[in-house]
Amino acid sequence: MAIAAQDYRRYLDPAVLARITGLDLRARLMVQGFISGLHRSPAHGFSVEFAEHRKYCQGDDLRFMDWKVFGRTDKHYIKEYEQESNLRLLLAVDCSESMTYKSVESPLSKREYAMSVAAALAYLAVQQSDAVGLAVFDTRLHYTGRPSNHPGRWKTVVTELAQTPSRGRTAFRAVLDELADTLHQRHLIILISDLLGPEEEILSGLKHLRHERHELVVFHVLDRAELTFPFSRPVQFMGLEDMEPLTAEPRVMRQHYLRQLHAFVDRLRGGCHEQQIDYEVFDTSASLGAALSSYLSARAASARRWR
Repeated sequence: MAIAAQDYRRYLDPAVLARITGLDLRARLMVQGFISGLHRSPAHGFSVEFAEHRKYCQGDDLRFMDWKVFGRTDKHYIKEYEQESNLRLLLAVDCSESMTYKSVESPLSKREYAMSVAAALAYLAVQQSDAVGLAVFDTRLHYTGRPSNHPGRWKTVVTELAQTPSRGRTAFRAVLDELADTLHQRHLIILISDLLGPEEEILSGLKHLRHERHELVVFHVLDRAELTFPFSRPVQFMGLEDMEPLTAEPRVMRQHYLRQLHAFVDRLRGGCHEQQIDYEVFDTSASLGAALSSYLSARAASARRWR
């Protein structure tokens, strides 16, 4: 999935930003960090992390001059730093093959919709000086670099997602367990996936992450056709994750399918709420701006109640 430089902004729609501007991605639970701001922190003090060099400009603070570089090159460079934030946001995005599905009613595939969600949340978090990390997963977990609050972080998120191929199925339990075992600081983890897997594996993996004291949000991304089953004529369903083709009469199975889907969603929602995990279903045919602003407003209200 290649992406040209001019296509970055298709995943960060100005209309979406207009809907979420002024809203916060607040942490409800205690998070680790240094800077006082939107989020409560168990630590006190101040810390900065080196980001990059830039050429000296008249008026720059000489305290940040890199004299070692000057000694080697006879050129003046300033060291720029990123602040470590109270919140470390990790976007965990499903890149399995089922995420490539797109029906005629939806303007974006599930994966493209997930990329737009990730880009908007990365942009919002950086505006709060929060560090954003990205992990993509299928049968394995793949990290894509250290968390950063660089202003262009949203673009990096889109690029890294675009460069990740869609592969096979999703091993939810293995991926979520590995995530729990490798994260050594508390994070706000936003899981973006179609969750096509055994619910007991999904909920067990989420429970492991909550046991490690991470705060979790689950965005369940589904195509409009998956939510409504609009098919009326005999059709052959082709599996995207190594499944055999299935020829069926949709009118016969529609009610049964929708009952099973709603029961599955209800069980996931109930299991998440039992563990104090936010759970939201996103319809890829619906406005992302409206969906995100509604969720963030509700989350802000919930955060105020926690405080």
